[in-house]
Amino acid sequence: MKRTPSSLLVGAAACAALLAGLSACAPTVGRHGFQPVDARPTDIVAGTDTRETVLSRLGSPSTVTTFDNDIWYYISQTTERYTYNRPQVSQRQVVAIHFNERDQVSDVRVLGLEDGQSVAMNSRETPTRGRQLTILEQLLGNVGRGQLPNTEENDPGRRRPD
Repeated sequence: MKRTPSSLLVGAAACAALLAGLSACAPTVGRHGFQPVDARPTDIVAGTDTRETVLSRLGSPSTVTTFDNDIWYYISQTTERYTYNRPQVSQRQVVAIHFNERDQVSDVRVLGLEDGQSVAMNSRETPTRGRQLTILEQLLGNVGRGQLPNTEENDPGRRRPD
């Protein structure tokens, strides 16, 4: 069977459409937060490692507890997004490293996505003081303001002649 240039063009277009369709099924993967390079946070041993060794092996933590520096958190997250959908979190890891008063590691806890809890937001609003303006008051509220006659006495920054 002899192939014509138009049949080759149709075949190339079909292959391109097939490749575009297959690539649309692959997710876009995003990695956020702490990414271990040489050592993993789970390699930290309680009782032997200190703040200095943790800092040299893992680097600075993602966050530290607010009132005391006894717990360091290393947080990482992986998201996947398919075409036009919102990104979905596929993996999350929070490593909490506890230190005792001698700056030695006392506990290492690894928390995953299954350990998280959903927090319901409160939809109530705090009322503000004042009154509600109507649309007409908002539109016409500034009409007539700033129309005072311009004299030398009410110019800011100008000195009065003595």
